[in-house]
Amino acid sequence: MNEIDIVDQIILDIVSEKYEPNEKLPSENDLAYRFCVPRMTVRKAYERLQEMGYIYALQGKGSFVKNRKGQIELVLSGDVSFSEKMKKVDCKFETRNLFCKEIAYNKRIYDFLRIDQSDRVFKIGRLRIIDDTPTALHISLIANSVFQNIDKEGEKITSMFAYYNSQGYDEFYSEKSIVSVSFPTKHERKILHCSHLIPLLVLNSGCIDKKTDTVLEYTKIVYRTDCFKYVINV
Repeated sequence: MNEIDIVDQIILDIVSEKYEPNEKLPSENDLAYRFCVPRMTVRKAYERLQEMGYIYALQGKGSFVKNRKGQIELVLSGDVSFSEKMKKVDCKFETRNLFCKEIAYNKRIYDFLRIDQSDRVFKIGRLRIIDDTPTALHISLIANSVFQNIDKEGEKITSMFAYYNSQGYDEFYSEKSIVSVSFPTKHERKILHCSHLIPLLVLNSGCIDKKTDTVLEYTKIVYRTDCFKYVINV
């Protein structure tokens, strides 16, 4: 048995609720004896489980099961803002605007926004922080022809839906969403304060005004999978 086999077994034990949240796991020596492996193999397995967000360690006390039952339930829909969803849960929530910058021409983005090459597109990034933990990165791509002051106002925006309301758009629907899973890049790890083994849920979609059918934005949202439970209404 190698460290990956041990990781798989511990995850299975945690998922099947053999261990309760915050329960102490067997010592490295106990698992080494159980699996007939060197203690270093167990140590590496525990280190990997910690990086994956399944366990945590307390110096001098051992390894414990992380409370994943505390994950926030999040409905993956584009007709309600993230801020409104967070208001319904009992947590401390804030959004930080990270940047607003113009992007180079990208045919796929321009086609989605239904604009021609002469238009300008601005990328706005916001970091979602829940209970002092960075949990999601929201990136919105906005056409200058739709929002003519976006180059000046973009760096102040923390809620796109609130901004749309201020511009006279108050009913939206979401373009079909594409969901994928990836591991964080170095840049994403730095922003989201997560390890390279925490998978990310990536949601690509768009927001469209119901009354005029105007494409308001192309959206990419990156969620830490250890912070949320996802609800998809079908």
